[in-house]
Amino acid sequence: MKRFRWQFLTVGLAIAAVVGGVLAAPASGATGVTAAFTKTSDWGTGYEAKYTISNGGGSALTSWTVEFTLPSGQAIASLWDGSYTASGQNITVKSTWNGNVPVGGTASFGFTVRGSGGSPTDCKINGGSCDGSGQPPTTTTTTTTTTTSNPPLPGTGRGAPYLYLGWGDPQNATQVMSSTGVKWFTLAFVLSGGGCSPAWDGTRPLTGGVDQQTINAIRGAGGDVVPSFGGWSGNKLGPNCSTPEALAGAYQQVINTYGLKAIDIDIENSDEFENTTVQDRIITALKIVKQNNPGLQTIVTFGTGTTGPNYYGARLIDQSKALGANIDIFTIMPFDFGSSNIQTDTIGAATGLKNKLKSTFGWSDAEAFKHVGISGMNGLSDQRETTTTATWTAIRDWAKSNGLGRLAFWSVNRDRGGCDGQVASNCSGIAQADLAFTRITAGF
Repeated sequence: MKRFRWQFLTVGLAIAAVVGGVLAAPASGATGVTAAFTKTSDWGTGYEAKYTISNGGGSALTSWTVEFTLPSGQAIASLWDGSYTASGQNITVKSTWNGNVPVGGTASFGFTVRGSGGSPTDCKINGGSCDGSGQPPTTTTTTTTTTTSNPPLPGTGRGAPYLYLGWGDPQNATQVMSSTGVKWFTLAFVLSGGGCSPAWDGTRPLTGGVDQQTINAIRGAGGDVVPSFGGWSGNKLGPNCSTPEALAGAYQQVINTYGLKAIDIDIENSDEFENTTVQDRIITALKIVKQNNPGLQTIVTFGTGTTGPNYYGARLIDQSKALGANIDIFTIMPFDFGSSNIQTDTIGAATGLKNKLKSTFGWSDAEAFKHVGISGMNGLSDQRETTTTATWTAIRDWAKSNGLGRLAFWSVNRDRGGCDGQVASNCSGIAQADLAFTRITAGF
């Protein structure tokens, strides 16, 4: 991604907590079904938390409803992995895509709260006590609500900021996860380690080094990664692998090494994005990879104009259809594109991408938005465009309300204050709390 991103950043992302509401109310309370509250982060004027539903009963759940009461002065700021309604301080969260919980299984939703004070009280799960001693009600109620969080596309978290282990004084990834609630990272960058052989930053081996150690730690903490191939600079696999089959083999090597659920191809610059031969090679390689790994999510990330894809971006989309690549997410990078208003121009560019996907593939607006991603740049861009935390929150909320498929930013390493007015690898260039953009992204 970002023009200067290769100069910095390491691991770290954190994404602010937001807990999801639930759809479809369960019929009754059930002994052995519990809902446990955990506060994952607290910043004084608000906090992030989650409820984990555990099925210790004798039969599978097909849906769940969690009810609780917030202390006076608190309000839900955002919620994910479910849908919710509020009546004063009383919150009702219902399952959406995660309602099926087998015996011995768990499900969870996350949320952020505005306001200080204590934790929620009066918790009920499916009408009974959250401690598992629930008394089934005598009647059955079915409720339909509007979900506030879209079901994730197969295989990946939808909010996954870039984490770069090669530069930028990287934070500890699992500490970022615990303090912000972020679960997924887009891990940059896989380049050519010589010819068509993949290596991290072109120098670090796939196994045995800091990258594998970090992936193992993230997964051990309940998260996962999306390795990103390419970027703005460096010796990339696209130009070095002579055929689509060879390039697909390089991608497959990384997929096999880590047992991946998703990959990101960050296609930039004149050596890949603006080279039609290499662009077609990448698209065809992704088609091969998709055929060989049906459950894998494929993402392409590329630059944009303020109103949507430029010539090469439109060509990439057209060729993806012509070649039958079956790409899941087309992600734009709305920065370094001459913007005077990042919020307005990001929404304009994403809407332009949606319109292009709609006209190319014949999708509805809603379906096209599911295949749109946004990857921004927190704080100052290389061209000194400014994205504040308020701007990023507004972009996140717009993306969430329209059901976009992905939200990322460059990068967690830069998600720190302390270098106002500077474009740097380890801070954003604006006044901000550490990991503020990560917390916001976690609410997607």
